[in-house]
Amino acid sequence: MSPERHSVAEAIYHPIPQAPVASNAIPSASPDPEGDDETILSNSRVIHAHVEVDSRIRWIHFLLGCAVLLPWNAIITATPFFLSRLEGTSVKSAFSSYLSTTFTAANFAFLAHATATAKQASNTRRVLVSLGCLAILTFMLTVSTWISTSPGFFFAFVLANAVGQAAAGSYLQTAVVAIASLFGPSAMQAVMSGQAAVAVAISGVQVMSAAASVRGSDPGVTVESSKPEEQSAFIFFSLSTVFLVACAVVHTWLIRMPAYKAVTSRAPPQGRIGLHEDSALLEETSDDSEGYSYRKADEKHHVVRIAKTNVVFNVAVAYVFVVTLAVFPPITISVLPTNPTVHPLIFSAVHFLMFNVGDFAGRSICSLPRLHVWSARRLLTLSLLRTLFIPLFLMCNVQWASPSSTGGPIISSDVFFMIIVLLFGLTNGYVSSMCMMAAPSLAHNPRLKGRTEDVDVAATVASFCLVGGLAVGSILSFGVRAIVCDCNPFTE
Repeated sequence: MSPERHSVAEAIYHPIPQAPVASNAIPSASPDPEGDDETILSNSRVIHAHVEVDSRIRWIHFLLGCAVLLPWNAIITATPFFLSRLEGTSVKSAFSSYLSTTFTAANFAFLAHATATAKQASNTRRVLVSLGCLAILTFMLTVSTWISTSPGFFFAFVLANAVGQAAAGSYLQTAVVAIASLFGPSAMQAVMSGQAAVAVAISGVQVMSAAASVRGSDPGVTVESSKPEEQSAFIFFSLSTVFLVACAVVHTWLIRMPAYKAVTSRAPPQGRIGLHEDSALLEETSDDSEGYSYRKADEKHHVVRIAKTNVVFNVAVAYVFVVTLAVFPPITISVLPTNPTVHPLIFSAVHFLMFNVGDFAGRSICSLPRLHVWSARRLLTLSLLRTLFIPLFLMCNVQWASPSSTGGPIISSDVFFMIIVLLFGLTNGYVSSMCMMAAPSLAHNPRLKGRTEDVDVAATVASFCLVGGLAVGSILSFGVRAIVCDCNPFTE
């Protein structure tokens, strides 16, 4: 593959939205964890404790869902700008892998702390502080489009900024999920939709930007000027900063609503301390002191027990993202159009859009009861079957280091490649969302044995495993890239 084509192929890289948990249905009896999940649950009477929410609350949670992933989406969308500042350096070609690995590793570490301390913290405070930090970090990226620095300093600055955003995003994610869980599946679905929708929106904008930037140019020629990338990055970062500030304002509006005060006042005192605005005061009362001491003493044992109980769900959701991050984008970004009239930059942008549309559709169909799969074994099977996408992608027009050794692509249709990417995103969104919905559900997970105190722990452990899958997949992406390019993936 030529250097020009290589730089174009790695110019754009988008994230995979994460799916928070949903469904806190409470069964009237403790089911036997042995046997088939659906057979057991069909013999038990289930009571769904749903909280009715109005459209304002749903839209607020939709915006908060967007806020969780918007900064990261903005960073990834601005990858062409970052690459233009790293022109001529040895880290340019591997920058996407460095960025994704740094972010997901930091996200995994900080999410562990955010999960462990969730019950002792004020979620309202976490949301506001996290949004403020994200707004500041995004504004710093906005300023970076005006200032020219050395490539080495700029590389370190972007990675440090990514670590900061990963930290703030981890605390924001746990707090938003905790607050949404108070309002029930309706609010949680809004958060999930927001996370996926922001990726679709930004991908659509990127396609239009790519089309505008290559209009009238030869598909085989790479534009050398970095001015368009700087302008595009400035717009993305500026809008992201404004949006994050707006989300802080609407969250402040949310906590002043009577409905918010009503649901927080009904939260169980044990295991829900962090959900109350006056959590610090509650922890000091004699009524709660015994429960608080019990939680501190048994917290580690509790988490380990739930992790073992839900090991099938946890492995399933983690493996979904191991497969996704391992090949998307290291393999998919190296696929070039077989039609010479299609510009590689547009082809790359469209393939990201197709994945995000599929991911959004996969999450959306989880709202249809007829399409639900609650069985842990079936979900694990679906997760493992996604491995079959790897050879399918390798059959496409991948730009190998030695083209003569491959004999040409088996799948030479650009349309068929896009269909594969669409299905890849669809299965990513559907399987991951169903795992996250089923793992903490008392109504559909007999392994929890009807223990309400295990619901939030099961949810956070599953979320932790999801991010763990992202981290492992990002690390594996270096190995995948080494196979494709037959080079040192850290420097070339």
